[in-house]
Amino acid sequence: MIIHGARPSPFVRKVVVFAAEKGIDVEVRLAGFGRGEDGWAKASPFGKIPALEDGDFLLCDSSAIVTYMDAIKPGEEMIPAEPRARARTIWYEEFGDTVLQPTGMKIFFNRVVARTVKRPQDLAAADKAEAEELPGLYDYIESVLPDSGWLVEDRFTLADLSVACPIINISYASDLLTADRWPGTFDWLARVKARPSVAAALEAESVMIKGMIEK
Repeated sequence: MIIHGARPSPFVRKVVVFAAEKGIDVEVRLAGFGRGEDGWAKASPFGKIPALEDGDFLLCDSSAIVTYMDAIKPGEEMIPAEPRARARTIWYEEFGDTVLQPTGMKIFFNRVVARTVKRPQDLAAADKAEAEELPGLYDYIESVLPDSGWLVEDRFTLADLSVACPIINISYASDLLTADRWPGTFDWLARVKARPSVAAALEAESVMIKGMIEK
């Protein structure tokens, strides 16, 4: 199974970690910013990452890909079956993808990615997002974290993965999240990053991230 995309992308990381949690072997092939193999171009007609190539089955979008992965290898599903837990999980994925990530993108793209790909940096937009948007998002996560330390069903699920992935990218370019101000969120993120699946993904992307930050 091939995943086309760039490892530092929160959406690619989501799929890679999800696969590892399910015991699915994947090969990541670099794609994005108009560059990639034929499989990526065919699977992702609008040039988005990640894209999946599983034999003759092609698919793009991280939400679609993880849904496919959860279905093809039954077991302890990362997307819970219990109706309320399932609904909350889908909400947290939506929150990560469409609420948290756009704010994170303003910070990570403008402070790190834009310089790497030689595009204009809007550092004022990054500063504004960090000061005005990000605290409220961290406040929300702090307010909804259960005592168990996991967002849904007292275990690591797609909910935790989807919310953590954008924050990991934000943390590459911002030190706003501190244990003093958001202790629950700070500890939760540390637990997510300590999982073997996540730690392996972060190690695999570390060289690329280091090159982007130091460029």
